[in-house]
Amino acid sequence: MGTLERMNARFETGRRVETSLGSGTAVTFLIGCTGCGKGAVARALVPRVGGEIVSLDSMKVYRRMDIGTAKPPAELRRRIPHHLIDVVEPSEDFSVARYVELAEAAIADIRRRGKPVFVVGGTPLYLKAMLEGLFEGPGADPAIRRRLHDEAERIGSEGLHARLQKVDPQAADRIHPNDLRRIVRALEVYERTGRPISTLQAQWDRGSMRSDALLIGLRRARADQNHRTNLRVHRMIEAGWVDEVRALLAESKPLSRTARQALGYAELIEHLQGRLSLADAVEMIKIRTRRLSKAQRTWFRRFGRIEWTDLEADDDPRQVAERLLARYGARWSPSPR
Repeated sequence: MGTLERMNARFETGRRVETSLGSGTAVTFLIGCTGCGKGAVARALVPRVGGEIVSLDSMKVYRRMDIGTAKPPAELRRRIPHHLIDVVEPSEDFSVARYVELAEAAIADIRRRGKPVFVVGGTPLYLKAMLEGLFEGPGADPAIRRRLHDEAERIGSEGLHARLQKVDPQAADRIHPNDLRRIVRALEVYERTGRPISTLQAQWDRGSMRSDALLIGLRRARADQNHRTNLRVHRMIEAGWVDEVRALLAESKPLSRTARQALGYAELIEHLQGRLSLADAVEMIKIRTRRLSKAQRTWFRRFGRIEWTDLEADDDPRQVAERLLARYGARWSPSPR
């Protein structure tokens, strides 16, 4: 049975997502909050050791969603091999199960060629899946999902979130009221099993991480992180982010539910549809980005083995790369083929 089939195995079998990081050389995970500078540090570091980058980002997988997801330029990706960028159309849904399947294949390929692997990004759920495995629960029920989405049209995602708070307060506390996809999934699991998804996830949580993963975290002071967030949003707007979203809306197929959850795209869609001024959309994107950073910090605290490097406002990515090389360089020697 292949990786994706294992992930989609029915709940009743007791199956859970497994990853294969336990074999072969260590995999380095370079993680941090959105916009902290981890990508720039990785691109300064990875060529020094002859490694390759596997993106740990749920939205960089989408083609033509470039500016808003902060993809490295294509020319740079030709010089430094990147994997799991531009792999699906914006009209396609994308899941953590599919991510693990593709990431495992990329990691295995890089290892076969004897090169160090760097998994770089900040999507906490994908990190958890790669490190601990991820319990998927029962398969999707299209009828339940349609009904819940219809209800969301009437009462809003906040209304469904209030219902989730009654049946699974633990899940509701960690799911944002605007995250309709996860709210629907949690309610769907409760309807199908009669049990909270938080209970089921805890039951199947391994409670330990892969022993061969090196976890390096980059973090900044809160004020510095927020300042970078504000600059980042304005630079993306100046780079043509609004035009990028306009072009996506003009395509023959609509954006998928998962693609629409990319940070900032929903706000710019509302602006282009006349429901928000550009200034208001920009401010909402800044607020949402700060909330995401806070949620990421909370998630990362779960992974006790992260070795943190603190970044200063004036740190150059090359200087940070030198510090990491001094500390970890011996672990990144290419393996014999």
